[in-house]
Amino acid sequence: MIGLITGQVQYLMAPTACIMTTAGVGYDIELPLPSFCQLHLNEQASIWTHFHVREDAQLLYGFIDRKERDVFRQLIKINGVGAKMALAMLSAMSAAELKMHVEQESETALTRIPGIGKKTAQRLLIELKDKLKNIEMDNGSFELMPKQTAVSHDGSIIAEVEGALISLGYKEKEAQLAIKAAKSKGETFVDTQGLLKATLQQLSGF
Repeated sequence: MIGLITGQVQYLMAPTACIMTTAGVGYDIELPLPSFCQLHLNEQASIWTHFHVREDAQLLYGFIDRKERDVFRQLIKINGVGAKMALAMLSAMSAAELKMHVEQESETALTRIPGIGKKTAQRLLIELKDKLKNIEMDNGSFELMPKQTAVSHDGSIIAEVEGALISLGYKEKEAQLAIKAAKSKGETFVDTQGLLKATLQQLSGF
């Protein structure tokens, strides 16, 4: 029904949603982290969308790259994988990384995603092998791109990253330890997106 929206990013909401306005209409869109981190408040953007209808709601999911949306659509075709889990998977790792892990049959990588146990990971590897093989990925297509934002207070950045991780299903202690590990490497993080990317990499073991 709605496949692509081009307009202005009017509002960014925690953890990974936005309101985009075009032609006088505001669309409430949920996104995976890699796509969310490429949005800039009050700037123009084009978002590939998937219109998802449930008995109790009509939801709009958005993706900066069309191939990422293609992967999302393949994920929700799998029995037991709803839109929420698919979004969590594409937040924990890029679509290109997911395809790589499926091709390498890396069960361990999938079980690092909140909500995915060993049996679910095994089933995903089997079912996704054929579903993803025809989706071509460009190396680096789904890298997080830091926003051009002013330097934020370190405490605020940590709090925002911790909140985003908890909303994705990680436990508070797990999120705090991952943030601490990411910061212990000596890198300076000037915005939420930079620390969030490093922390997710830490949690994923990459």
